[in-house]
Amino acid sequence: MIQSMTGYGKASGLYLEKKIVAEIKSLNSKQMDLSTRIMSCYKEKELEIRSLINRQLERGKVDFCLYIESTAQDNGAQINRDLLMAYKKQISEIAAQNNIPEPNDWFSTLLRMPDVLKAEQQELDEAEWQVVQDVVQSAINNLIAFRKQEGAALEQFFNNKINNIEALSLEVPKYERPRIDKIKSRLEDNLKSLDDKISFDPNRLEQELIFYIEKLDISEEKQRLANHLKYFRETLGDSTSVGKKLGFIAQEMGREINTLGSKANQSEMQILVVKMKDELEQIKEQVLNVL
Repeated sequence: MIQSMTGYGKASGLYLEKKIVAEIKSLNSKQMDLSTRIMSCYKEKELEIRSLINRQLERGKVDFCLYIESTAQDNGAQINRDLLMAYKKQISEIAAQNNIPEPNDWFSTLLRMPDVLKAEQQELDEAEWQVVQDVVQSAINNLIAFRKQEGAALEQFFNNKINNIEALSLEVPKYERPRIDKIKSRLEDNLKSLDDKISFDPNRLEQELIFYIEKLDISEEKQRLANHLKYFRETLGDSTSVGKKLGFIAQEMGREINTLGSKANQSEMQILVVKMKDELEQIKEQVLNVL
């Protein structure tokens, strides 16, 4: 089953008074593009966390956030009073000099200033790190479950579009014989109109017509397109990352459909080709979201 690159996962766990939360979301990307926001108390484990995410998610534009949502009672936080008052003095001076109103909520404003509020840094012990790992893994698992759900919807979409292209391609043969007869008749009528001006060998003409009509034959294109449709369906069933592979197959399908269009030389067949191109373009757009 295919997976989408779009997904979201969130998980939390408790360690003593701490509620540890991990959030992760991903969008489509040609390769792994991981950005992280990790609380300073867990920064020392950033490389291990990144490795865990890279190994399991493979590809996508991934945003990861690890933080402590709340703590009970005293969490070791301290207000730097001298720094807070220094910020207040500077803000008041700047406001007066530039005729700017002072903040209505001084306390809230000052607490957001850098280094005013700092938590006491504690060494990360193994028990807490195990909880963090479990939380991160749960968030990843939730994102993968989301990706699989999206992937199931994409698989159904692709099968519908492939079926539509196949149905359109099966309409092509009924126009082939009339197309050849019409081309042959048109060439013969044009030559008859020149009969009194030039002379030609009928046998040689028949040979040239056969050669010309053979160049318009689309049997190989139909067969290759049918093979590509079959291969696309088979690839959808692979369990590995197949997004790029599906993209390559879609490109090959496009080549065969374009060749059909260039050889069609008949309005009904060209209409079928346009419809097939429309279905294929929708496939190409969504293939970009497949892992």
